[in-house]
Amino acid sequence: MSNFFDMLDDLNRKRAAFSSDEIDKAQKIARKTGKSLMEVLQESTGKTMEVSSDTSDLMDLNQSLLNSTQKELDSLYAQMEKDFGTSPKTGGAASAGRTTTMSGAAASGKNATSSTTAAKAAAPVTLESFNGVEDVVKEKVFGQDALLKKLSVAFKRPFILPEEAGHAKNTFFIHGPKDSGKHYALSEITKELAKRNILSSDEVYKMDLSHYTAAGKDNVFLQDLYTALQSSAQVILFENYEGCHISYLSYVSDLVIKGECYLQDRYMLQNGQLIAAPNAFTKETVSSFKAAGKYLAFLSTKNVEGLANVFGAPFVNALGDICASNKLEEESYKKMAKVRFDELIAMAKKQFSFIVKGDEAGILDAAVAATGRNVGTEGLVAFFDRLLKGLATLKLEGSYSADTEVVLSIADGRLIAAIGEESIDLMDHLPQAYTGDQAAVKAELDNIVGLSEVKKYILSLEEYYNTQKRRIEAGLKASEVSKHMIFTGNPGTGKTTIARIISRYLKAIGVLSGGQLVEVSRADLVGRYVGHTAPLVNQVIKSAIGGVLFIDEAYSLYRGKDDSFGLEAIDTLVKGIEDNRDNLIVILAGYSKEMEEFLASNSGLKSRFPNIIDFPDYSGEELLEITKITVKSKGYVLDEGAIDDLLAYYCETQMLRANVAGNGRLVRNKVEEAILNQSRRLVAEPEADLSLLTIADFDLKGE
Repeated sequence: MSNFFDMLDDLNRKRAAFSSDEIDKAQKIARKTGKSLMEVLQESTGKTMEVSSDTSDLMDLNQSLLNSTQKELDSLYAQMEKDFGTSPKTGGAASAGRTTTMSGAAASGKNATSSTTAAKAAAPVTLESFNGVEDVVKEKVFGQDALLKKLSVAFKRPFILPEEAGHAKNTFFIHGPKDSGKHYALSEITKELAKRNILSSDEVYKMDLSHYTAAGKDNVFLQDLYTALQSSAQVILFENYEGCHISYLSYVSDLVIKGECYLQDRYMLQNGQLIAAPNAFTKETVSSFKAAGKYLAFLSTKNVEGLANVFGAPFVNALGDICASNKLEEESYKKMAKVRFDELIAMAKKQFSFIVKGDEAGILDAAVAATGRNVGTEGLVAFFDRLLKGLATLKLEGSYSADTEVVLSIADGRLIAAIGEESIDLMDHLPQAYTGDQAAVKAELDNIVGLSEVKKYILSLEEYYNTQKRRIEAGLKASEVSKHMIFTGNPGTGKTTIARIISRYLKAIGVLSGGQLVEVSRADLVGRYVGHTAPLVNQVIKSAIGGVLFIDEAYSLYRGKDDSFGLEAIDTLVKGIEDNRDNLIVILAGYSKEMEEFLASNSGLKSRFPNIIDFPDYSGEELLEITKITVKSKGYVLDEGAIDDLLAYYCETQMLRANVAGNGRLVRNKVEEAILNQSRRLVAEPEADLSLLTIADFDLKGE
């Protein structure tokens, strides 16, 4: 039977070399002349295709099938599906005008794994094939026994219950605390199942749904979904569904609930790529996707209720299994660290000829400490990656004999490698990540006029995070406080400038990974039509992750209870803040009174913004000092004779109308006005000093 299946696969490859029109014409000629179809095809097209088979009876069958029509082949395939539970699929030529369903890897001529091969691999699998799987994986994944048990059940389920034709083998949801090893557990159990030939691949194909936030990009999403379904991986993992546009979630939901998602537009395959069909007369189109043969997994820190809020109850009810992880304890991290350390020792021996020894307890404690600040297993993995890279660089830069002994230890938070009498800081042998010049940021902060209380708050952040770092190093639990802020004050009081410095400063001290400032207003967050707002907000949040999102005049987002778009923007913002609380700081800015009303518009806002910082109006003296700095920065000199008049002007202005005068913006406007007036004056006074700004240039009369 296997030869029969192989022959049919070979046949389909031969047919795929010719177009439908070429086959139709050749069939007519073959019937008239009595020649074989392959012979006519080669004569009429000039293409050469050898027909080979091991036995004469298969040769006859091959020839008979080559002379058959596509309709007859389809009938044969249907009978084979009924008799054997499988049949060959072709990604090649289809009959004119035919629409096809792309089902699992078999739908792709390039990436497909033959249905025959899949049938061979799946045939001997029984529940006994899973015996001991959990025990093996537990040697690497610690503290998640319940999760591993549920994952094992999820993979077993299709071997005890009949699969629905065309549906995925199983669909399941994995949820639990951030960095509790959910990805790691799924990856390790998949690898073990592949070793036992229960799965055909040890890969978990990840599809990050947060990449699809904007509507109208169906072709991009469908191409990526098509690629996932056609991959050799049997496990497809959908992540970050919370950030995906609802229009794309419907395709994924249909795969789970109905077993098939239908495409709204006409698509065709071209060189393995799914593209929009150019016109209504396209002969071969793809009408739908199926996930036959795949396991579809969904992963989130949200619980089942959160999943239902996005996909709906029917989706949750259609899932085969719900798998939950629990928060990892320090002991579990320590066991994981031990496994990683043993792997590192083996790798160092094999790759570098280093015999690694040393303070194992200290190394493991440092690795566990690296899981703090809500980075979890990622921090532990990164710790050993840095250690391995340090050893590699040491090997490359030095001249060491085989089996050189390297003794590792931790000193003042640094990784130290001792080789003989030499003591080497491994961190010095690693490319250092850019963290910003902390001293330069502090110097810039010092140069800002006034805002003494604001400066104190910023500098206190370093003290707080240094204290938390020391607690972690001492084996104590680190506390987390909300870093989000509200800046209140009149225009021109330095709110944007301080926000930019905060982003750079927190990057410099290691609190933020990016340090960028993304400045937006209502126009950047509130959409113009239904369904437009949430993707806009999510896209802005995504661009700000790792830095600071600064929303100026934030109160404009709320224009009353009838402002549905504004309320949607606020709701989406609150959700985004919660989902990215570990690597994003949001600063809301605006007038004090209006900000109070804004915070009352959403119950989740006020609790997330406990740090309210007031920016007072500048005094006249401070505005004069800002003027001197601004003039100097532009390459000019302020005439001493202008100082008293400018001070009097600023003092009077701030006393009478500080809330509308502009504060720092007032200074900028006056200096720019003075520079323009000076250029006019120099026309009449060509011998005058080109750099000097006089009181006449400022023209304070009538102000």
